[in-house]
Amino acid sequence: MASARIGDVIAVEDVIERAGPEDVLPLVSLADFFTGNTVEDSLAPNQWGYGRPPLAELAAALDRIAARPEVAWVRIQLHPETLELEELLAEAVALCTSADVETCESWTAGWESDGVMNGLVDEYRDVPPVPDGMAIRSVVWD
Repeated sequence: MASARIGDVIAVEDVIERAGPEDVLPLVSLADFFTGNTVEDSLAPNQWGYGRPPLAELAAALDRIAARPEVAWVRIQLHPETLELEELLAEAVALCTSADVETCESWTAGWESDGVMNGLVDEYRDVPPVPDGMAIRSVVWD
């Protein structure tokens, strides 16, 4: 059965269903989050209007990062308020990469993020495998 969508963005109902009774949000793909998404404050809302680039620019930059040979995958980390408010809200971006934190920060310069940290910001489901020699780094906004 096909997922219900608003435009091409993953429907919040699908996200809530995937979270299950444990309320563990899924990591979502760049396409699921960005395609057709025009809600600028759906990602790092506290930084929108204060230096965070528009969603379209972030999506293009994340696509370029995802295409790098030292990157296995890139996913969006939804905020727990997605479940309470029933709207897609993202708090971080997960990069699975062999690059160190400093290199990841160089890729994301100008995003007005709070930097890059090791690991995920919360517990998530649907986390793709992490290949040998790689780790998950999170671009975070507070």
